[in-house]
Amino acid sequence: MIRIAVIDDHPALRAGLRTVIDAEPGLVFVGESAGDEESVWPLLRRTEPDLILLDYHLPHGDGLQLCHRIKRQIRAPKTPKVLVYSAYASPELALPAALAGADGVVDKGLAARELFEAIRLVHRGERLLGDPSQTVVRTELERLDDRDRALVGLLLNGAGDGEAAEALQMEPSEVQHATLRILGILRAQVPTIG
Repeated sequence: MIRIAVIDDHPALRAGLRTVIDAEPGLVFVGESAGDEESVWPLLRRTEPDLILLDYHLPHGDGLQLCHRIKRQIRAPKTPKVLVYSAYASPELALPAALAGADGVVDKGLAARELFEAIRLVHRGERLLGDPSQTVVRTELERLDDRDRALVGLLLNGAGDGEAAEALQMEPSEVQHATLRILGILRAQVPTIG
């Protein structure tokens, strides 16, 4: 059984996802949140989901920054997989999603069967982030200064916060703050619909 929590600000979408997830063998809908800080953390502590279906654009926050905090604050063995669910799943979203620690990005327009397959693939450990072209990566990174580009390179190559901090002569908490700031810069380049 794959235990799934949904974080999305649209009540009708959450209700629809609950219905289709509960009807699919092997998947269990364990809870939902509109994405506000007051409901997200209690939901995740109470339900301990295997996978979080997370809206990219939340009205009271940023789905990628929330993904980053989830991955840093909920540690193994119960670190949930995060599948970013967006109306704008594009190559431009792959780099900031990878930096945030997302395990995948899928389009809200997917048919239920395709969504279920993506959930199962991510749960098994596959990453569904797409492959942005070198032009997209170069364009996205041009907005960052040299130190931020170095941090992004370290993190995307698998360095932990401590390793990146040591390499860049920073404190680990500075790495986390810088990563959230960089996500805000990269996110500004991606249209913020759904």
